[in-house]
Amino acid sequence: MSSVGHIFANGTQIKRPRGILGRIKDALWRTVEAVPAKHTLQMAAALSYYFVISLFPALLLVSAILAYLPGANPFSQVLSLMSGFVPQDSIELLRKVLATVVTPNRSTLLSFGILGTLWTASGGFAAAIEALDIAYDVEEARPFWVTRPLAVALTLLVGLLLLVALVVMIVGPQFGTWLALRTNLSWLLAQSWPYIHWTVAVVFTVLAVESLYFLAPNVRQRFWATLPGAVLAVGCWIGLSYTLGYYFRSFAHFNKTYGAMGAVIALMVWLYWTSFFMLVGAELNCELAKETKKGKIKQDEDPSGLTGLDLVA
Repeated sequence: MSSVGHIFANGTQIKRPRGILGRIKDALWRTVEAVPAKHTLQMAAALSYYFVISLFPALLLVSAILAYLPGANPFSQVLSLMSGFVPQDSIELLRKVLATVVTPNRSTLLSFGILGTLWTASGGFAAAIEALDIAYDVEEARPFWVTRPLAVALTLLVGLLLLVALVVMIVGPQFGTWLALRTNLSWLLAQSWPYIHWTVAVVFTVLAVESLYFLAPNVRQRFWATLPGAVLAVGCWIGLSYTLGYYFRSFAHFNKTYGAMGAVIALMVWLYWTSFFMLVGAELNCELAKETKKGKIKQDEDPSGLTGLDLVA
């Protein structure tokens, strides 16, 4: 129901606009209804396949970059941090795979990682572009020579934002004290940093998802209009990741069922739900755009396919 109002004795109804809570409630309800209608579960399964192929080259590049940071084996700290919400068997698999390709020559590794990641990981983002078009109810009008470079750019941008979030978590809660001792910053920062660093990590993660929502689908929209879906996606992803991590550690024993493939299957389960919530967040943004009082959705007729659809508030 798009509006509510009063009905008089003669049957006349005077409608008044709903409040923001009503609009959000209706948008959330339609998002739930859109999951089976848009085959979101199936799209998430397809995306998990592309992401698992892209994951190892991306981690190879991250390991090369983090090798330039001070500290003992910072990439090992990243994997330890990920073990809180990624299945432990999958973390051990990542360690083994990366141990076979990481060499002391960091410049060679970095060059190889850039070349491998920018092409292989862009395939995952190219699939994400198509999936987000479906989530936003739009058709892809942009040609391949537009979408593929866009996928490469998204690989770099989203990867950079997530890398910042990882680095903030790696430096840990003691970084505020270390920084205060070496600079003129207030000791209030040192005392607050254990809480601030979590906030900064979450904010950069939300910005990474927002950037994906803003740039990937064939839609013209305001950047901050993508915030509700990004917050929903990241919040659900964090909660479910910790839940899955606890489940895998305490109850699921995939190695007993699948043998050596157990770690891979556990990783794909995690990537599956990551993809699912990413798509659900995009569907929420689509429904909220439809709820805009003066909003209109117009198919772009530009033959270059560069501008997509206009969502005008």
